[in-house]
Amino acid sequence: MPIDRKNRGLAAAVLLASSLALGGCSSTIADMAMPADAPARQKDANGYLPVHDLPPDRADPTIKPADQAKIEQELIAAREHQASTAAQAGK
Repeated sequence: MPIDRKNRGLAAAVLLASSLALGGCSSTIADMAMPADAPARQKDANGYLPVHDLPPDRADPTIKPADQAKIEQELIAAREHQASTAAQAGK
């Protein structure tokens, strides 16, 4: 019977240690004070992000049409090369 008592004591100690460790994970940091140099948070009127506020259109395109066509041709060539390599490997 002494072995059974040791196992129970060990199991109780492990259970206590694990519950204390998990209890530390559940604490919130919302109750902590903000640092002195932290900027104040702005309060949004409705609490939602402004998803419909789009940036203004650009004056000039980011990629010139000639460069875009060149990139598309390179991508098509890479796709065809990969398809032919995969077909040869599948034989």
